[in-house]
Amino acid sequence: MILTTTLCAGAAAAILNIWLGLRIGQLRTTLKISIGDGGSEPLVRRMRAQANFIENAPLVLLLIAAIELARPGDTVLMAIAAIFTVGRVLHGLGMDGGALAAGRMIGTLSTLLVQLALAIWAVKIALGY
Repeated sequence: MILTTTLCAGAAAAILNIWLGLRIGQLRTTLKISIGDGGSEPLVRRMRAQANFIENAPLVLLLIAAIELARPGDTVLMAIAAIFTVGRVLHGLGMDGGALAAGRMIGTLSTLLVQLALAIWAVKIALGY
């Protein structure tokens, strides 16, 4: 069985993680900070954006894979994976503050709602619903 949704979500997560890391590297180069955060709040914000992604993505991907194994080919699951990905992009941009600051809250809220939806879905499957 090929887990298409899981593969797409995992690929999107990998690309998103690379993007978040490149944003950190770009700022490190600009600020000439090789190690640590050098007391730079903008750098801390970008580092936390990537760390927050790494804290949330594995659980979401695991739930997506488990649900897809139980219910292959579900377009709702693909939509939920897409919402998670878009939310994490918004969160990453929002962590910079400024005009896109609202993206942080939107990204956080979408991540929490995705996790809740996946958790409920997984329990329903486990209980035979």
